[in-house]
Amino acid sequence: MEQKQQETRHERFKRVASKRTNEILEKIRILGNCSNKSSYEYAEEEVNKIFSEIEKQLKLNKAKFSAGKRERFKL
Repeated sequence: MEQKQQETRHERFKRVASKRTNEILEKIRILGNCSNKSSYEYAEEEVNKIFSEIEKQLKLNKAKFSAGKRERFKL
């Protein structure tokens, strides 16, 4: 039986991150369907709450990618 060549950590990152990013983008597109006023009723406050939470989570997750790059405090 032929053994698959082992995937590098970078190759695994690219594969997993691409798949997850595409899934998120599709979910955001689908969320946009909720803007159809002939099917849904919503308040601007509710929309702001949705996008505020999405932006908060994006900011938190983006920070995880640069967490190791921060310099430590020195006197």
